[in-house]
Amino acid sequence: MVTDNKINILLIEDEDFDVNRVRNTIKIFPDKLNIKNVVSSGVDALDILTSDTTGYDVIIMDFQIAGALRGEDLIRSIKNVDPSYQIIVITKLTINVSDFNFANRLIEAGAFWYCTKYPGDIEESIYQPTDFIMSIFNAYEKRLLELHSSKSNQKLKKNIEEILKRKTLVSVSETMRRLQQDIKKLAESDISTLVFGPSGTGKELVAYNIHYRSKRKFENFVPINCGSLPNDLIESELFGYEKGAFTGAGNKKEGLFELANNGTIFLDEVSELPLNAQVKLLRVLQEGEIEKIGRTKSIKVDVRVIAATNKNLEEEIKAKRFREDLYYRLNVVQISIKPLTERKDDIAQLTNHFFRLFTSEMGKPMPDVDENIYAALEKYNWPGNVRELKNVVQRLLFYSDGKITADSVKNAIFGRSEKSILDSTVDDLTMKDEIEPLKNVEREFRRRYIKFARDKSSSDADASNKLGIAPPNYHRLCKELGLK
Repeated sequence: MVTDNKINILLIEDEDFDVNRVRNTIKIFPDKLNIKNVVSSGVDALDILTSDTTGYDVIIMDFQIAGALRGEDLIRSIKNVDPSYQIIVITKLTINVSDFNFANRLIEAGAFWYCTKYPGDIEESIYQPTDFIMSIFNAYEKRLLELHSSKSNQKLKKNIEEILKRKTLVSVSETMRRLQQDIKKLAESDISTLVFGPSGTGKELVAYNIHYRSKRKFENFVPINCGSLPNDLIESELFGYEKGAFTGAGNKKEGLFELANNGTIFLDEVSELPLNAQVKLLRVLQEGEIEKIGRTKSIKVDVRVIAATNKNLEEEIKAKRFREDLYYRLNVVQISIKPLTERKDDIAQLTNHFFRLFTSEMGKPMPDVDENIYAALEKYNWPGNVRELKNVVQRLLFYSDGKITADSVKNAIFGRSEKSILDSTVDDLTMKDEIEPLKNVEREFRRRYIKFARDKSSSDADASNKLGIAPPNYHRLCKELGLK
């Protein structure tokens, strides 16, 4: 398609006769094709392109010009200035248009197209003039596509930088420093990884950092809480189904592994998967294939798998609750995250990080923080780990009157027992001037009590079990109450 824009050309040619031949060839498109500048050496061309980075769209160059910088070396140098520049080579080095070795050298260097200058009987224009003109228009379109792609990639990179900023691993301890080094190494490979650590230590945070620092960072990161998947729907959720595969399957459904294709899937609480789902997962890891319900042929997927658990999988294998072969497939490299009580050096930095984060989110000014609070925080054993610390900081800010002291910390940690949650909910509501609608009271009570249960449980599956709620209902309730 001929463009509506004028294409600015830089011509690199050291013979006036050939400059005129190029001009004669393109003169039928005076409003479309413009030779903006002519230079006779590679050095002069690079000086112009470096000083005027947006002035040229297509470069036409003689392969053999005066000076040391020419041929493939000049092509590579131009591409180093801006990879989106499209270079058309004209040469009298060969008139054999099927010289594949020569063409391959130009392509490897970065040229877009090449043509011979002339057989002996053509004097006024470039040989193959229609092909030459078409190549200029095509080169310009390719440059526009590459510039658009570059802008899109820059936006994606900026988004990824923002994600990594939000998902940063805040620490000063030696154990976490080593963990960050391991994450960088794992991001350079596609190796299956098992993240082990108590609930609330940040296993999903580790998975985010591995994915968004890897070559898969522009693809989907799909986190799955295995404990929240209903047993009878696990296969359809993970692998999908075809239309009409069963009663009610009115449309086909993509499984989570399909959504994660070319990206990363994070299997949180992988120990909660039932044995039949473990068999299917093993096939994905071994063969790189998924089997959809209602489909006779398997589907190839390229997915990096990161799994996490707070349980001892070797004990689960002995108890026949976890497959040994799956364990070895997942546990190629294991990352262990220490509980917060074993890295108390991080508590002050984490606390300050959460203060900055939540004051910004709540639209509150930074409170006056007493230095004694850090000693009070370090004395606590943090059964809920970083998640519990995060909740405590939110409570401190919520109830703060502008100053946070060691007593504030004690109240935030120890003043919210099961009985105090029940009592404070009633007290808070009965002290109001107006009677709240019952549904508001119920919602507030549910939110506080489920949050309390999560802080006192080893995992979401453990919390749902203690509360007597089926995992899918628990997961849905958490989302409804803003706890997920």
